[in-house]
Amino acid sequence: MQALIGTGVALVTPFKKDFSVDTEALVKIVNYQIDNGIDYLVVLGTTAESATLTKSEKELVIRTVVDANRGRLPLVLGVGGNNTNEVIEELQSRDFSDFVAILSVSPYYNKPTQEGIYQHFKAIATMSPKPIILYNVPGRTGSNMLPATVHRLAKEFDSIVAIKEAAGDLVQAMKLLQNKPDNFLVISGDDMITLPMILAGGSGVISVIGEGFPKQFSQMVRLGLERKVDQAYELHYALADAIDMIFEQGNPAGIKEVFKILGLSENTVRLPLVNVNQGLADKLCEFTKTLNEK
Repeated sequence: MQALIGTGVALVTPFKKDFSVDTEALVKIVNYQIDNGIDYLVVLGTTAESATLTKSEKELVIRTVVDANRGRLPLVLGVGGNNTNEVIEELQSRDFSDFVAILSVSPYYNKPTQEGIYQHFKAIATMSPKPIILYNVPGRTGSNMLPATVHRLAKEFDSIVAIKEAAGDLVQAMKLLQNKPDNFLVISGDDMITLPMILAGGSGVISVIGEGFPKQFSQMVRLGLERKVDQAYELHYALADAIDMIFEQGNPAGIKEVFKILGLSENTVRLPLVNVNQGLADKLCEFTKTLNEK
C-alpha cells in the first residue's frame, strides 16, 4: 500500500453560518491540500464531524471530495462504528471504486475486550471490498487496541494493511513497530509524535495539523522518511505550538479556526462542539501569519 506512505489528512466538513454543508469551501480545502504536497485524503473521519452528519450529507461530502480530487490523490473513506453488523452492511452496499482503502475505528462506547475488538475486525476483514486501516484512538473510544491484538489481526488477514495509531503513547507505538509483519504499515494518528514514530519505523501520518499547514507538515514527514533528522525536527518544532493550540479546545474547532484565518472556510462547528474562544483564535491567527511570512 504505497499510496498510504507519507502524509494523509483527515478532512474537515466545512459548514456555512447556517450549519449547512459548504461544498464550495470543501472544494477549496481539497485543492489546498493537493497544491501543497499532501499525499492522500481521508474522507469522513472523526475530524469531519461525521457523527453529526445525516446520511444524505455524508453522500454529499463524498461526491464533493471525489469530484474535486479528480483522481489526483488516493482517497480513504472512514467506515466504522460500534455496531459490527451495521458496519458490514455499509461495506456490502457502498460503491468503493473511488477509494483505495477504508479507515475503521475501534468500537467506541461499548468498551469491548481485546477479544471483542479482534472479532469485530475479523468480521469486517472477511467482508470488506477494500484494504482496511485499523484506527486506535482510546481517548475517543474508551478502549485501547493493544499491540498484540493489532499484530494478531495483521498476521491473520491480508486485507488489514495498516493502523492509524492515536493512543499518544510512543512506547506503545514502538511495540507495534517492533513485531509487525513486514508489509504492515504503522501510521501516526497523533501529530505531536509523528516524527519520532516515523524515525522509529513508521510510514507516515493521518494528520489534522497537516491540513492547516500542509506544505510545512508534509515536508517534515518527507524529511523524516528520508532520515534527514535535523531538518525534519526543525520543521517539527516550528509547528509544535500550533499542534498544541489546534487541539486545546477540541477538534476540529481549532483547525477550522485556522481555515477561517486562511480564508478557506467559516469556522462553524456543530453542537455539541463550539468555536474556540477569542483568546485562542488570536493566538492561532498570530501563529498562522508568522509562519506564512517565513
